[in-house]
Amino acid sequence: MSNPPLKGVRILDLTSVIMGPYATQMLAEYGADVIKLEPPEGDIMRGMGPHRETGMGPVFLNLNRGKRSLCLDLKSPQAAGVIQKAVASSDVFITNMRRKALEKLSLDWDTLRSHNSKLIYVFLSGFGEQGPDAGRPAYDDLIQGMVGLPDLVSRANGGTPQYLPLNLADKTMGLFATQTVLAALMQQRTQGGSGQYIEVPMLETMASFVLSDHLGASTFEPPLGPPGNPRLLSPYRRPYRTLDGWLSSIVYTDRHWEAFLRLVGEGDLWENDARFRTMTSRTQSIDEVYAFVDRHMATRTTDAWIKALNAADIPAARAMGIDELVREMERPERAVMHRYQDADGNWYRGLRPTVRWSASPPQAGRIAPRLGEHSDEILQELGLHG
Repeated sequence: MSNPPLKGVRILDLTSVIMGPYATQMLAEYGADVIKLEPPEGDIMRGMGPHRETGMGPVFLNLNRGKRSLCLDLKSPQAAGVIQKAVASSDVFITNMRRKALEKLSLDWDTLRSHNSKLIYVFLSGFGEQGPDAGRPAYDDLIQGMVGLPDLVSRANGGTPQYLPLNLADKTMGLFATQTVLAALMQQRTQGGSGQYIEVPMLETMASFVLSDHLGASTFEPPLGPPGNPRLLSPYRRPYRTLDGWLSSIVYTDRHWEAFLRLVGEGDLWENDARFRTMTSRTQSIDEVYAFVDRHMATRTTDAWIKALNAADIPAARAMGIDELVREMERPERAVMHRYQDADGNWYRGLRPTVRWSASPPQAGRIAPRLGEHSDEILQELGLHG
C-alpha cells in the first residue's frame, strides 16, 4: 500500500500468546509499524509446533506477520534506556503482561507516560482491576468456562460441557483490542489532547459478548424467565443430516418458513399450524419446528437440497470439514489463502485480510519475524546503535 490507513503509526507490542498478537497483526495489516518486544526466550507461541524451523510454529506464523521483532531482556541494565527511547517514538503501547510484573519492570502507565505524554497505553487484562480476580492470569479455556460457553454447549447437545474447539475468547478479545486502539487513535487525531490509559478486561468483555445473546428473558425487571436464547440452545440447531452428508441451512424468516413448507408439500401448515406463523410462535416451539426441518432434510441429498433451497431463496450450503475449508479458501475468487516465501525460499500458506477496501486495502505483511530479527535495525532507528 502506498498510503495505508495507519501509515506513520508506531505500536510497541509487549504481548504474547494469541489475544494481543492477533490484535497487533491486524493493526500491522492496516499499515502500522508494529515492534514486537520479545524476551530472550521469545513469545511462548513460537514453541507450539509442528516446526520446520525452530521458533517458527504455525500459530506464531499466522499471528505475527508484518511485525518487527526487538529482542530485549527487560531485567537487564540496558533495558530502561531502550524502552524510554522506544516509548518516546511510539503512538501506542499494548501489553498483556500482568500488572505486578509491569510495575516491577517500570512499564506501568505512570512511568511510560512520563516519557511520552501522548502515549495510548492499552492494558489487556484477564479480569477487571477492581474485581475479586484482579491480577490473576487468564487463558482462553479459563475464560470460556467462566462465561458459560461449555455450559451452553452442554445444554444444546445434552452432553458433557466442552470448550469450543477454537480460541474464541482470545480472538474475540483481539478484535475488541483492535477497535479500541483504532478508536483511541481516532479521538486523539480528531480531538487532540494527551494520551490515555485503557484497560480491556477479558472476563467482563466476553461476559457481555455472551450475554448479548443469552441474557434472554432476564433482560426484563422482574425477569420473564431464565437467561438463555431458546433458538441458540435448541439441540436441532446444528448441521442437518441429509441422505449423503451434512447441510447448513437456516429457515428463519416468515418468508423462509412459508416457502419451506410449500417446498416439502406441507403448505397447509402455514395457514393452519400457529407454531410456524411468527417469530414469536416459532421461538416458543423452537425444538418442534427445528425437528420438523430435521426430519425433512434426511429425505434428499445435500446437492438436491442446496439446489431446492437456494431456488426458494432459503440460505443453504454444504457443511464443510476443515480440510474442505482450506481448499475452498484457496479458490482464486475467495482469495483468502495464499502462498508466500521467506528470504530462504521456503514456502508457506498464509491468510490475507478479508475486508475489501477500494482505495487502500490492508495487506498481509511479510513473514512473521525470527526472534530478534530486527533488533539492530530498531536500535539504530532509536539512536542506540545495536
